[in-house]
Amino acid sequence: MLRAGMSCSLLVALACHAGDTGVVGAASTSGETGGETGGDTSGASTSAASSSAGSSSGEPTSGASGVGVTTDESDPTTGAVMSCGVVDIAGSCVDVAACGPGSTSFQALCDGPPALQCCVPAGPPCSVDGAPGLCMSAAGCAAPFVATPGRCPGEADIQCCSDPATACDPDAAPRPNEGLAELTWDPSCPPGMIGSDGFCIDRHEASLVEIDARGQVVASWSPYVNPGSTRVRAVSLLGAVPQGYISELQAAAACAEAGKRMCSDLEWLRACQGASAAIYPYGDAVMPGVCNDARAVHPAVEYFGTADPWIYGELDNACISQIPASLAITGQHPGCVSQDGALDMMGNLHEWTADPEGSFRGGFYVDTVLNGPGCLYKTTAHDVTYWDYSTGFRCCAD
Repeated sequence: MLRAGMSCSLLVALACHAGDTGVVGAASTSGETGGETGGDTSGASTSAASSSAGSSSGEPTSGASGVGVTTDESDPTTGAVMSCGVVDIAGSCVDVAACGPGSTSFQALCDGPPALQCCVPAGPPCSVDGAPGLCMSAAGCAAPFVATPGRCPGEADIQCCSDPATACDPDAAPRPNEGLAELTWDPSCPPGMIGSDGFCIDRHEASLVEIDARGQVVASWSPYVNPGSTRVRAVSLLGAVPQGYISELQAAAACAEAGKRMCSDLEWLRACQGASAAIYPYGDAVMPGVCNDARAVHPAVEYFGTADPWIYGELDNACISQIPASLAITGQHPGCVSQDGALDMMGNLHEWTADPEGSFRGGFYVDTVLNGPGCLYKTTAHDVTYWDYSTGFRCCAD
C-alpha cells in the first residue's frame, strides 16, 4: 500500500484543525448492534454531498477564516502532490471535502490531521480484518493483494481486494487527534462550545486528552480505546475523530475535568431540535445522508466477517470504528447542523446524557431510526457503566 510522506507541520496553521467538510456515503441495509432497545439496526440509504464549511455559528473567533485543507497537499520543496493509495489504486492526500463523486476517502493513510485523507478514484470501499480495500473484479486483484468474497455488493466475482499486511491491530491505539486544539465559536461560552437557550454545549462530539496529576495535558487519547482509570479531559475539536468506547460515568468525569458537565436530556434535545423543536437537527423532513446516519453493513459484521451472534459480545474491539466509511471526523457532514450550530447530534456516535438510569441519544452511523427518529432517538437498554464502539458524548456548561 502506498502512503503519504507529509507531516502536519507542512500545513498552514489552522489547517491542522481541518474539518467542516462533506464525504461520499454508502447505501444501507439492516444490521444488529445487539443488546440495545430494538437492536440499533441500520435503515435508509446515505450519500452525503461533499461541501465546504457552513454553520449557524459562523467562523471561529480565533484563527484564520479557513478551517480546512482545500487543495491537494504537496511537498513544499518539489511541488509534487503527496501520493497514497489502496491496494494498487493510486490516490492523493486531500482534504476529505475535496474527494469528489466517484472517489473514496480513506482515513489514516496520510500523515497529518484526520481531515487529510487518501482520495482514491474508485469504490465502493470494503475491508477484511480491518485492512482497507476496494470492491473490484477478483481477476484484477493480483498478489500480494487478496480477493475476499462476500464483502461487496453485486456479482459474485466482485470481491474485496485488500492487503493482508495492513490488517487492523486492535492493540495499536492510534492517536489521530494529536496536535488539534479547541477553537472559540461563541465568546460567551468556553472554547469548543456554542450557546443554546441559556447554556453552552460542545459544538462537536467530544474527544479526550490524557492529563497528569497536575491537570496538565500529556497527549491526545486514542478515540478507539476505553480510558479505563486513566485521567482524561473532554475537548470539543473540529476535524477530529470523536471518542467512542466510553461509558456515561467516564464521560461525566471527563466533562468535569474540563470544568463542564454532562448535558441533561432536556438540554441535549433543545440543542438538537432548536427553538422550533424540529425532529431532525436540520428540520422536520428526513434527508438521508446529510448526517452520518446509516451504513450498508454493520461494522462488526464487516470486521469479523460473520453475522453470528457471538460478534455482539465483541463490540469493544478497537478496529470496528476504524474500517472505511464508518466513524466520520467532526465537521465532515456540515449539513448535519442544528439551528444553534451543533454538529452531528444525529448519527455518527450515540451520545450519553446525564441520566442516572443510563441512556444515550441521537443514534449512530449504523442507525438513526430504530429507537426514534433523529433528535428523538433514545436508547435505554444499558446502565451508566456500559460502553462499546458506538458510545460517545458531548459536554454542557452553564
